[in-house]
Amino acid sequence: MDTAECLKRVRERNPLVHHITNYVTVNDCANACLAVGGSPVMADALEEAADMSGISDALVLNIGTLNADKVKAMILAGKAANKKGIPVIFDPVGCGATSFRNRMAEELLKQVHMAVIRGNVSEIQSLAGKDAQTKGVDAGTTSGLDEAAATAKALALREKCIVIISGAKDIITDGNTTILITNGCPEMAQITGSGCMCTTVVGTFCAACSENLFDASKAAMMAMGISGEKAWAAYGVQGLGHFHMGLIDYLGKIDEEMIAKDGHFENG
Repeated sequence: MDTAECLKRVRERNPLVHHITNYVTVNDCANACLAVGGSPVMADALEEAADMSGISDALVLNIGTLNADKVKAMILAGKAANKKGIPVIFDPVGCGATSFRNRMAEELLKQVHMAVIRGNVSEIQSLAGKDAQTKGVDAGTTSGLDEAAATAKALALREKCIVIISGAKDIITDGNTTILITNGCPEMAQITGSGCMCTTVVGTFCAACSENLFDASKAAMMAMGISGEKAWAAYGVQGLGHFHMGLIDYLGKIDEEMIAKDGHFENG
């Protein structure tokens, strides 16, 4: 499935994407989902988490603002999603920072099968059981990129899922096939919520193209990167606040021609 077809399906199918996410970026995630063509629902109550996943097309789990009850809701929702056969996308925000966060991430992986895991290099290293720093890790060098890709492949094979590492070049792997997305701009890292929005976009594309999650992930990461490039070109001179809003603008403006023409990747 090509990337343009993935975007077309998102817009045609308007998938319902259940989020249990963090309160810092919940509004950004909802708007990102809407912009690319999905319908977001943000429901984290224990009493309805499973039921909401039962009527959704994908589930996005984000541990940015973590507590024990939220993890219980995530497990209930995740098991319901697994039972229904819809993809679960996991964003292990801050994994490696505290022992509590690490334990909760491990419990989620134990209880719920994730279709896609997306994080930065330190978060993925931590999930994979490697020593990681939560700040200052450089995956921009060739050696750093190779090491990050090897870690992503190992985690993908262990968890039987797709792993995405966001960075200067985004790594996507299922453990056997690996590609690098070369879209995006460094200023995206200066916006709180850009990573969470990225996970939401991946979840929305996977919801609409669940039969080919690798291509859906590829298309989603391209869409996010292209939107970032164009938003910075259009709004960057006005500052990060305008860039932030511009990112949502371009997630809504991106079309099949744009993603086919401007999306770039290379084999990893």
